[in-house]
Amino acid sequence: MSVVSVSDILRACKTGNTKSFATSCIFGMMLSLSVLMFDVSAFAESTQTTVTRLDDEISLEKTILSMNIPETNTLPWGTIKGKVNDPSQGYPVIIQIFKSDEDVPIHVAQVSLKGDNSFEYKFRLLSIDEGNITHFFEGDYNVKIFKVINTPRDDLESV
Repeated sequence: MSVVSVSDILRACKTGNTKSFATSCIFGMMLSLSVLMFDVSAFAESTQTTVTRLDDEISLEKTILSMNIPETNTLPWGTIKGKVNDPSQGYPVIIQIFKSDEDVPIHVAQVSLKGDNSFEYKFRLLSIDEGNITHFFEGDYNVKIFKVINTPRDDLESV
């Protein structure tokens, strides 16, 4: 393991390596900014969550999100991810994507929970084939996420 001291850095700067060091710093800053810019191309924000009791053991938690994919999007993939608090084991998460003004889903997915009770679903936003760009998603959408959870126990005295 090598250790670089401040004096080594100063000596490198004095001996003509300043240009390559400055170039590396500028490249690093540009790379950092480009990663940040990619993260804001599409967004979703939580709008509403409801829980419906199915029986004494399980309930259905429904979350509705608003999602916007701008027409200037250049990323090929989108991701919907989250975590289920107190999931009922053996039930997948169901994801439905609707155009904001329609009642019929245009895309439906079923995903399993990971070991930490989180889920992640990746879906295609656009395709590039021989220079032709096809946008699969563009504009405003509503996303409904259905999760089966253990029925919340409001009566703590029964424990």
